[in-house]
Amino acid sequence: MTHAAAPNRRRWLIEAGVSALVALPAAQAVTPWPQRPVQLVVAYPPGGVSDEVARLLAERLAGRLGVAVVVRHRPGASGTLAFEHLSRAPADGHTLLWSAITPLTVLPLMMRLGFDPTRDVVPVMAVMATPLLLLATPALAAHDLPSALQQARQIPGGLRWASSGRGTTGHLVLAHTRQASGAPIVHIPYKGGGQQINDALGGQFHLLSSNLAPQQLAHVRQGRLRALALGAPERSSTLPGVPTLAELGLPQANLWSTFGLFAPAGTPADRLNALNRAAQAVLGEPTVQSRLRAIDNRPLGGSAQALALRIQQERVAAEALWGLGGLHETG
Repeated sequence: MTHAAAPNRRRWLIEAGVSALVALPAAQAVTPWPQRPVQLVVAYPPGGVSDEVARLLAERLAGRLGVAVVVRHRPGASGTLAFEHLSRAPADGHTLLWSAITPLTVLPLMMRLGFDPTRDVVPVMAVMATPLLLLATPALAAHDLPSALQQARQIPGGLRWASSGRGTTGHLVLAHTRQASGAPIVHIPYKGGGQQINDALGGQFHLLSSNLAPQQLAHVRQGRLRALALGAPERSSTLPGVPTLAELGLPQANLWSTFGLFAPAGTPADRLNALNRAAQAVLGEPTVQSRLRAIDNRPLGGSAQALALRIQQERVAAEALWGLGGLHETG
């Protein structure tokens, strides 16, 4: 090889290498996906509204993605176990999580987590907002929430208020109400919803904050529990006579649960975008809209960034409440 030919060959090798590197992302972009069933991890036990909606989403997403979407329940620790599982899943677009956002906003203030909520998972789309219902049990004599708060000091030990767990939206509503009213309120946290309903019917505590769901509504209609207030942007068409917490002078406590879809951090952007588009299309289906509204959920949708903003806003509010001592308790 002549000296003149050597530079030409080196230049050809460099150009070929650059061309290969430039072509690599395109080759990756056309890799078939999804290649196998997608797992939809659910942060809550079977049964209830969250499970019902998860199965509806799985059924409709399967039709959009062209593969089966398999529901896998990973309940425990108020939803954090499911996020920990998600954080360790392959970031290839084949694993999604269905959960409320509180494991990313409130619970990091209250417990040590097995994942980093700001780095290990990413939002895909907000799906729905679920109103929070405040119920009186047979143990409460007061007929409305203002009267209950005024009479709380005359109740030995104060008002006993149950929620479905520490760091849940129901716990946040309790903490904001206690902070604003100064009423003595004792938090009774449960692990899930089944036992707390049985204990509510038996008058084991005075108040219960729970997501608005058919089971609770049935007990209200039967007169076994009484609806005192709602955490929601406006009154529910199902319970038009029940005021929101904002109407009762407790705007900070007027909270509802945001549920969304999440993926492991590092999932390729094109797959996250495809998942968002598929979820948007599912949420836009009239059947899905009507089924969500039939159980008093408000469809949300939007970009992953919109869900990230909701998470950030709730995190800031929770940190402020934590700084005031509103979430510091042993009960």
